[in-house]
Amino acid sequence: MLIILGGLPGVGKTSVARLAARKLGAIHLRIDTIEQAVLDCGVVPTDDMGPVGYVVANRVAMDNLRLGNLVIGDSVNPIEISRAAWREAANIADKPFVQIELICSDRDQHRHRVETRQGDIENLKLPDWQKVCDREYHPWPDADLVIDTALQSLDVSSDILVRFVRDRIASI
Repeated sequence: MLIILGGLPGVGKTSVARLAARKLGAIHLRIDTIEQAVLDCGVVPTDDMGPVGYVVANRVAMDNLRLGNLVIGDSVNPIEISRAAWREAANIADKPFVQIELICSDRDQHRHRVETRQGDIENLKLPDWQKVCDREYHPWPDADLVIDTALQSLDVSSDILVRFVRDRIASI
């Protein structure tokens, strides 16, 4: 199964994805890691990566899905085209997928997270609050689950995700 995870920077995607990956024994594919590796190689000389990171992640996801691995795709997924590419990767691998959006409904808490978080990828420049606010992000009406990380800890948020995924797997 492919877990397509999305949400604005600072809502807790990577923290929740890491916790869930440990609990589920899943492969965690993080777009930020892939894109920064490409930039560090000098392949793309600007911050505007276009689809490169997503294309790489989708292909790695397909390989792992075909091996029978559970995969978490961790990215902003701001627009339908990026979300559709993940779904297509699962379809090509002939595996099911779930779409999970993380939000932080408390604007002050979200801003605090963005302004105080520490990066863990060498050379990655994290967006500031204004960039997060200005980022293009379309509604995700077909998400299977929306988790509001303002309502509970990231650990509890990951438990919600894990229960949802396990229930989906059991129903297949």
